Amino acid sequence: MQTYDMNPQRLGRFKGEILKHAEPMEMLCKMGRAVKYPRNNSDTYTARRYLPYGATSASATSQNTFFQNGTGDRGNAIVQAHQTQEGVTPLPDSISSVDVTVVIQEYAFLYGFTNKTFDFYEDDIPKEINKQIGERVTFVSEMIAYGVLRSCTNVYYGGAGTTIATVNGPVSLGQLQRIVENLRDNHAKMVTSQVSASALFGTEPIAAGYLVYCSTRLAADIRKMAGYTPIEKYASVKPMPGELGKVEEFRFIGHPDLPGLQDAGAAVGATDCRSTTGVNLDVYPMIVVGEDAWSRVSVRGKDALKPTYLPPGVASKSDQFGQRGYAGTLWYSGMMIENHGWMALLYVAVKNHVL
Repeated sequence: MQTYDMNPQRLGRFKGEILKHAEPMEMLCKMGRAVKYPRNNSDTYTARRYLPYGATSASATSQNTFFQNGTGDRGNAIVQAHQTQEGVTPLPDSISSVDVTVVIQEYAFLYGFTNKTFDFYEDDIPKEINKQIGERVTFVSEMIAYGVLRSCTNVYYGGAGTTIATVNGPVSLGQLQRIVENLRDNHAKMVTSQVSASALFGTEPIAAGYLVYCSTRLAADIRKMAGYTPIEKYASVKPMPGELGKVEEFRFIGHPDLPGLQDAGAAVGATDCRSTTGVNLDVYPMIVVGEDAWSRVSVRGKDALKPTYLPPGVASKSDQFGQRGYAGTLWYSGMMIENHGWMALLYVAVKNHVL
């Protein structure tokens, strides 16, 4: 029987408990393409993709479109460019690649407790430590992903806004339709799988759609959109954790830990939108993702975390009576957008009825 004082063999179970608490809380990180990065292979990961025919790397939001912008009959121009004559060999073309690089970062935290807490406190301290570490790893990883995804260059703004500072309206169906047009032009595929809820690097299927991650404070505005379907009216589609419902091709995932930008938008005026101080509107990002738009070095697998558990009662030069214990973990993570044209960022205000 496992003893309360946690002998060294307890560490394996300790790590397993951490992962068990971490995985169910993932939302953003479930959608990133999971990369199992090998050891002793530099701290820099580079992903390469090749541009389709007719596309250029000049604009990150149109790298995948065949025609780009132009006048005249562009379809006929493609046909004419490929016509040849008997005995005439066309000039060879070259394919173009785009490299995206990320430097793997190290993250860590530590909890401390005394021997008296360990020996006399009425709760199971190791069990609570497992839970806290697992949830905190997930929270930090979600914030890393949130920061990376907000660097997307395919950006839209609520109301009549053209910048974050001029956002003056909530999300609308028209804005989403503009976004989906751009995603289709870039040949962005709908998301059809997510990282499975296990310590492995496998995936599991989900119903197709463009996923929209946003603060749960946007829930009321989403439910008031034309064509909104709540999750309880899904026929054969299984809702994902946090899912608020769907509109056309979009499935909305409410995340309580995606903070808005306080007082970052236009003046409140007659907008009837939320503001922290009553002067300028609070602005909330909505992250729209297609399949394989971004990737991450996954916090998964038996070697993903490097937890430590030092129970009290072990004397050392720095703790002569063994009065202190520590528990925490260290891990590596790298996240990056691989294709800006396969995702979008929409900044919006929130109507006051969300309060």
